[in-house]
Amino acid sequence: MKTLIELYDERPVENVLAGEIFRPETIVFLCPTEAAQDKVMQRKMREFFAHRGVKTELVFLESSMYYAQKIKKQLQTVTETYPDCVLDITGGTDAALFAGGALCAETGIPAFTYSRKQNKFFDIHNAPMAEDLECKVEYSVEDCFLMAGGALRTGRVDNAALSAYLGDIEPFFNTYMKHRRDWVEIINYIQRVSYVPKDDPITLDVSGAYEVKGERGTRIKADEPALKDFEEIGFIKDLRFTDDGVSFRFRDEMTRTFLRDVGMVLELYVYKACLDSRLFGDVVTSAVVDWDSDHMREGVTNEIDVMATRGIVPLFVSCKTGDISTEAINELAILRDRFGGNIAKAAIVTAERCRAITRHRASELSIEVIDIDDISDGRLEWHIVKLMK
Repeated sequence: MKTLIELYDERPVENVLAGEIFRPETIVFLCPTEAAQDKVMQRKMREFFAHRGVKTELVFLESSMYYAQKIKKQLQTVTETYPDCVLDITGGTDAALFAGGALCAETGIPAFTYSRKQNKFFDIHNAPMAEDLECKVEYSVEDCFLMAGGALRTGRVDNAALSAYLGDIEPFFNTYMKHRRDWVEIINYIQRVSYVPKDDPITLDVSGAYEVKGERGTRIKADEPALKDFEEIGFIKDLRFTDDGVSFRFRDEMTRTFLRDVGMVLELYVYKACLDSRLFGDVVTSAVVDWDSDHMREGVTNEIDVMATRGIVPLFVSCKTGDISTEAINELAILRDRFGGNIAKAAIVTAERCRAITRHRASELSIEVIDIDDISDGRLEWHIVKLMK
């Protein structure tokens, strides 16, 4: 096989997986008008294949994807231009699949498909190279964004440095569970007493009043038991309470980041649970996705609290220390569908007890809900494993 014919699909993985497996000289995409004219999308797909080390020429041909006879005629022209070709009928519209099947029956050109459920390719017609072929491709989090035309940007945490802090995550989370009801005020206090103007260098030394101004005219007091617990787990040191206020020193810049972000503790706990499951080839927390992946301009970005990949299947996780909103569920579904397609999994983890109506809405969008009862009973990792199998 020198040429692979692809029926263009809105689901990114459908367009790239066969090309990665079989690595033909040329991939010809039959596309709807908008895709055939989208030079940016085409450039990004070429960049993805180059990133993955696949040296192949990509050809994009405009086709009417809803008229089987027109598609069949164009497919026939493609097979005459590229005689040593195989048709992938995994993606595309129903009309395109019908046209492909009709052409295979008439001309005998080879065709194969990919089964998401079995994670294998199968010979549909005269394509023995695909028969019962297991897909062993492993995509990283970055790959999932790149294949969909996006890019992974640096978030709030340096993931490359997190391995040195894995032993800190459980003590940190246990401290959170002990002070969960007061957590927002505890972190807000630390944010205010450790505030540094944007252009000033970050300092680890902190000193401030015992009581500081909160939002809407409220006052926030230092939570002595919580601060002492942070010192006990080694996140801060040299903690002092005086008549003038409070002083301490963060252990380092990473723990400073941990203690200045209300939701970070739950994200780290979920991140570690994904690692502990040993299911995933890549796990990232605070994954910022740039939808446009254009370095020359500021694009639309979203942050995914935790994202992981197992083979070609991505997992998108949203973490909420408070209640789950309908907006949060909808946003997660949009991100999953845009960058993972129908093979992707999604879950929302909340440190509150989830309401039945919220579970129902999440279920409608095939999103798993893991709440505080699951976490308290030690079932977080179990739920993650169950979701991915």
